[in-house]
Amino acid sequence: MAVKLGALLLALALGLAQPACAHRKVLLLLLDGFRSDYISDEALESLPGFTEIVSRGVKVDYLTPDFPSLSYPNYYTLMTAGRHCEVHQMVGNHMWDASTNTSFEIGVNRESLMPLWWNGSEPLWVTLTKAKRKVYMYYWPGCEVEILGVRPTYCLEYKNVPTDINFANAVSDALDSFKSGRADLAAIYHERIDVEGHHYGPSSPQREDALKAVDTVLKYMTTWIQDRGLQDNLNVLIFSDHGMTDIFWMDKVIELNKYISLDDLQQVKDRGPVVSLWPAPGRHSEVYNKLSTVAHMTVYEKEAIPSRFHYKKGKFVSPLTLVADEGWFITEDREMLPFWMNSTGKQEGWQRGWHGYDNELMDMRGIFLAFGPDFKSNFRAAPIRSVDVYNVMCHVAGIAPLPNNGSWSRVLCMLKGPASDAPPGLPSSCCVLALILLLLFA
Repeated sequence: MAVKLGALLLALALGLAQPACAHRKVLLLLLDGFRSDYISDEALESLPGFTEIVSRGVKVDYLTPDFPSLSYPNYYTLMTAGRHCEVHQMVGNHMWDASTNTSFEIGVNRESLMPLWWNGSEPLWVTLTKAKRKVYMYYWPGCEVEILGVRPTYCLEYKNVPTDINFANAVSDALDSFKSGRADLAAIYHERIDVEGHHYGPSSPQREDALKAVDTVLKYMTTWIQDRGLQDNLNVLIFSDHGMTDIFWMDKVIELNKYISLDDLQQVKDRGPVVSLWPAPGRHSEVYNKLSTVAHMTVYEKEAIPSRFHYKKGKFVSPLTLVADEGWFITEDREMLPFWMNSTGKQEGWQRGWHGYDNELMDMRGIFLAFGPDFKSNFRAAPIRSVDVYNVMCHVAGIAPLPNNGSWSRVLCMLKGPASDAPPGLPSSCCVLALILLLLFA
């Protein structure tokens, strides 16, 4: 009798607990280079897809990226336990490990797939996969890498800039995967807004066209969610890694060879707003002193990098880090400028936009939107930081977050229901009750 009564009470408790205990499906959309003011109140008037999402859910004023405000560091901050770059170790798009003479070149060389660069922290998709959740990833940088010995359930590897059709197909396939039970979480990366912002500038018609194309897909997405009956069991989070600002290469270029001999450098990584230098043995002081006099950039020795950047403790941070003033561009010489194939078919196009500058600058700000059963409707939230997104993702995925640098207090307001009164990962009272009953009547 006691066993039957225990089973009955346990079933009742689990039934009551189901809404808070069960994890819902989660769709993540990472829109590269999406500056916060691209969806200002004025801009939203001509963006019906984004407007519908804002009315259905949460829109933060802006998202502050981690420093440097570059892609790979912030991909990892967003998805790797909400940790700063100096913690997760992905400190740049281009890195060098002096101890092994190995380079990471924004995913274009085989060495960039080595665990050396990726095992500094555990990405959310690894945590979920280890918890027997099914994770589908589309074009997401790094999903093809075996990280801490784990790969996601499915990875459509990034090889070329995903087209608008690629993006639409990925969204549709992800929703089908949710409907069929093949996926618990899906993550989709889309780059075109960033590419057009680089090539033509953040205020260009080309960048605006890229945004309108994304808006069209999002408009369809909200309909597709309804068509598949997922509206009560799917949370959608849309965010960017950083913003974009105008650059003027013709008169705002800092050429290092005008101030130092490049032979005095053992290694140079990246060009643009943030450049990493490894001076040759015995040349550190000379290189530092000469570059310290250069206008429109700041030279930091590793120990002197501002603590607010949360950067200097990184394993792959160079002895000297150069940070340009906004709109300025650092390169070894003009021959090394990253031209692109413009309408002439030749590598002679001046790029008009860039990012990577001080992460507190207005133009570096990104976006965060979310809607679904766990989010408030038509809610405007105060600014958050890229390290905060991880806690939100863990909460709606129903998994305990790893220790992180994010602030639960900055994101609590956007969630609805009593579950939002406690930090993510803590069981709700009904779940606790179910566990107690299980122990009592086992």
